[in-house]
Amino acid sequence: MGREVVQAVLEADDLILSGAADPVFENRIISEALGLDSPIRIESNLGGVLEFGKIDSVVVFSLPAVVMDDIRTAMNAGAVPVVGTTGITPENLDEIRELAKKNGVGAIIAPNFAIGAILMMRTASEIAKYLPAVEIIELHHDKKLDSPSGTSIKTAEMIAAARDCAPKSAGNTSDAARGETVQGIQIHSVRLPGLIAHQEVIFGGPGQTLTIRHDSYDRKGFMPGVLLALRKSRGLKDVIYGLENII
Repeated sequence: MGREVVQAVLEADDLILSGAADPVFENRIISEALGLDSPIRIESNLGGVLEFGKIDSVVVFSLPAVVMDDIRTAMNAGAVPVVGTTGITPENLDEIRELAKKNGVGAIIAPNFAIGAILMMRTASEIAKYLPAVEIIELHHDKKLDSPSGTSIKTAEMIAAARDCAPKSAGNTSDAARGETVQGIQIHSVRLPGLIAHQEVIFGGPGQTLTIRHDSYDRKGFMPGVLLALRKSRGLKDVIYGLENII
C-alpha cells in the first residue's frame, strides 16, 4: 500500500510528496527501493519525516498496534492524518477527537478507500430499510492482522443506523462458528492467500435473499479514494470517520 500511495501522490499534479517512512526501507532512496522517480530518502518513522518542516497531511497505512502513535505524532505536528489502518476502536476515535480540539487539526479515518466499497456500504444501508435481516462475510489476505475487518464493522454500523428495528438473530449467535456479532449483525471473517479485500452483504426476507458484493483485486483500486481524502484534508479541522462522508 505504501508503494502505491507514493506512486499515486507522485503522479498527482496538485500534490507534492514531502517524505516517506518505513522501517523496512530506512535510509534508502525511493527511486532505489521502490523503483519510482523520487530522490526522497525513506525515514524509519513518521517523526523523522515531520522534522523536515510543515507538512499538510500524512497518509497512514501502518499496523493496528502502532497506528495511534502515528496519529498522535501527525496531529501534534499540525498534520492531518489520512488513516487506512483498520482496528481503530471507538475509544481511539474519542482520543482522536480530543487531539483535534487540542491541536486545531482534523483527521480522516477510512476503514476502506475503495470507492466501490463505499457505494456497497451506502447501498447496504438503503436495502436494510426494507430487508433488515442480514449477515456479512468479509474475505481478506492471510497477512491481515485484525478481524472482523474495519469495512465490515463500518458496514454493520451503517446498516444498524438505517433500519427501524433489529430483527431477531437466527441460530445460535454465541457459537464460534457463527462469527462475531457487531451491532446485532453476524460477521464472518475469511483469511486466505490469494485474496486481497472482498465483502458480501447477504440480506434475507420471506422467500428471497439479496446479495451485494465488492471485490478489490489490486491495491491500485484504493488510490482514487486516498487522493480524494488528501484533497479533502486541506485545512480540515474536524474528524471524519468513513469516506462516505466526503465522497
